[in-house]
Amino acid sequence: MFKMRVNTAVAFISGLLSPLLLECTITCQRGNKNDYVEGHCPVKVTSVLSKELRGTYSECVTVRVGIKADDFCKDPEIEILSTSREIIRPMKKRKCKQKCDNERNRCEIRVKCIKGVPRNTSFDVWELVHGCVNAGADSVVTVSYITKSTSCNVSYTVPDPIPDFDVSVNQSSKSITVTVEPGEKVNARWCYQENAVDCRNWADSPKIIDPSQSRSAVLNIPYLLPCVCVQVYYNHEDASRHKKCPFQNKSLADVRDVWRSSSVTLYGSKFSLHPVCPANDLKISASLCWRQHELLCTPVLNSTLEGGPNLIFNISELDTHPQMCVQFSLQDSHNISCPFQADMSSWEVHVGPGRKSMFLYLTSSVRAKFSAQLCLLNERECTPVGQVHSVTMDSNTISRINVPLHFLAEKPCVQVWQSDPALRGRRILCPDYTHNRCGMYAVASLIFVVIVLLLGIFIHRLTKSGAAGWLCIEKPVLLVCSSEESAHVSAVCALASVLQGELSATVHMALWAQSSQTKARTGVADLGPLPWLYGQWESVRKAQGKVVIIWSAEAKKTYEKWWEERANVDKNVRKKEDCSKAEMRHEEIRVEMAEDLKLNGRSPGNGKKGKKYCVELCHDEEWYPSNEPSAVIAPVFTAALACLEGALQGCKGQGVVLVYFQGLCHSRDIPKSFRGVPRYCLPQDFRGLIQELGGMRRQTKTGKFMWHCCPRLLSKVLSVWLGRQLAQRLKTLLPQT
Repeated sequence: MFKMRVNTAVAFISGLLSPLLLECTITCQRGNKNDYVEGHCPVKVTSVLSKELRGTYSECVTVRVGIKADDFCKDPEIEILSTSREIIRPMKKRKCKQKCDNERNRCEIRVKCIKGVPRNTSFDVWELVHGCVNAGADSVVTVSYITKSTSCNVSYTVPDPIPDFDVSVNQSSKSITVTVEPGEKVNARWCYQENAVDCRNWADSPKIIDPSQSRSAVLNIPYLLPCVCVQVYYNHEDASRHKKCPFQNKSLADVRDVWRSSSVTLYGSKFSLHPVCPANDLKISASLCWRQHELLCTPVLNSTLEGGPNLIFNISELDTHPQMCVQFSLQDSHNISCPFQADMSSWEVHVGPGRKSMFLYLTSSVRAKFSAQLCLLNERECTPVGQVHSVTMDSNTISRINVPLHFLAEKPCVQVWQSDPALRGRRILCPDYTHNRCGMYAVASLIFVVIVLLLGIFIHRLTKSGAAGWLCIEKPVLLVCSSEESAHVSAVCALASVLQGELSATVHMALWAQSSQTKARTGVADLGPLPWLYGQWESVRKAQGKVVIIWSAEAKKTYEKWWEERANVDKNVRKKEDCSKAEMRHEEIRVEMAEDLKLNGRSPGNGKKGKKYCVELCHDEEWYPSNEPSAVIAPVFTAALACLEGALQGCKGQGVVLVYFQGLCHSRDIPKSFRGVPRYCLPQDFRGLIQELGGMRRQTKTGKFMWHCCPRLLSKVLSVWLGRQLAQRLKTLLPQT
């Protein structure tokens, strides 16, 4: 309507201006006959953007008509019909005259076409030019050329331009990015499509996009709904709007904004849902549910409501209790609304527990029949079971229904409804059984306290008895030291002390057997470092024990030097010599050790004595001067490298373990060639090292475990706990770095 009024105003102004401009804008002069084709209508129409009428879109239409010389004798007439009617009569002798009738919006002009042309001169074609016919958007300009022998016309419709654009939706931020083509300034705004014509906008003003500065603009939308659209149009008055709806014929991933922007209205015996988008396009369904508490509304079976295309529901046949709610559903999203007030229901019911039954106490202000039935409650529904019990009540009376419990259920419930006259909706009531379970809770609490006390006493006795009484390592262990640093030697001695003293392991170490004066082992000085190491290695391997090489940062340098020297020797000769010498030396070592033990009457000492001697030896400064290198550690470690290399080549490296101390060494200091050898960082991996060395629960004299009465799972848990306790004890013995 507004656009029609604007076009009418443009026409009226053009009608007023046309008579004043016609005499200056209409000319008739010599034409080019090649511009007009014989047999075609000699009318041409062109247009440009008009600047005379600002604020609206209009064009200046130029009319060109080719007139043959013979047509002047046939009373030629040119009719221009737009917002006004103009008739032009080209003449040869008469002067240019015009006669206008403003009341009829009509002008008749006579135009002389011989002006400025010498006499006795004739042309084949004359061209009459009407310089400008102002026409607004969507208006039609029709030009007719009429003579006695011919008639034709040409029409031109003034376009109403619309800008082209693209949209991009960001659902997480609820925004739409609009991108326009280069050109003039445009306006952009969002709106909600209410019907085929109206698109309601809630924004105060549109955003202006100037393509010369930025071709994009972001529109923030309060609710991202399926009917949201974007309109883009030029700045002139009553400009046509180009509209795009990004979710048309599509579904939103998140429809919660539909519920946030909707409202429920209750009036009389009806209530309705008012979404912003057209209800018939959303496909919203509705059903009843009974609100148990704020976060749970149990659906009522067979309670779907019919609201029609406008979602208007009749409540005259519904139970209007305040806890009877309506659940609206769209796709996989739900919204619950409870529109009913407390004074709208005509009856009330309360439930109380009985002996193997439930009692329902009803009050009603109208005469009606009420029914009750047991049901099994879950998150989705309350499934009815058992017999239906009914009672008929007069108005303003009180009655009771006894519902027997014929089955055992953790939480039995009952559903009650008005059956005659029937009302849709069932109330779901669940008695409170918590007060009957107070004694059960008290007994359970007492049992829990007793179990905690017994467990505390057991752990206390376990801690007091120590780890040595529970875990032991039965197979021998050979420790090889790799550095002469005092911190490293102290850490190795601390590890040996824990293994032998706390876990009763048989530990072999060159530092303990350095002299023949020791009563526990054959001395390294008596046999030499290499024979001693080869003999101990073979002995531990046969007993299926473990060789533990304590790695250090200095060991890496020793290994690299040893590897370079080994590479310079011929591989085949070295391999034969090493194998033969090793076998001969192993045999000599076994014979010498047997004879030495037999002649001197030596026997291995017990665990406590070995532990005491270890501490004395490792802390004795006379045997290990700080300014003199040890004659035992380096040769023994070099021999251990040779044995380890041979074991790896023969695929017999399962009995070797690499250990390094946190703060003294790093895992990257261990060569890559030993990557297949198990490695442990102490003290954090001490529990794993115990398992690697074959740590197990100590056995009794009868051959059964001390925990033969405990489940195997409890035994594993206690073993893990003991391993952590030993790791903490080892951490206190290690030097602080």
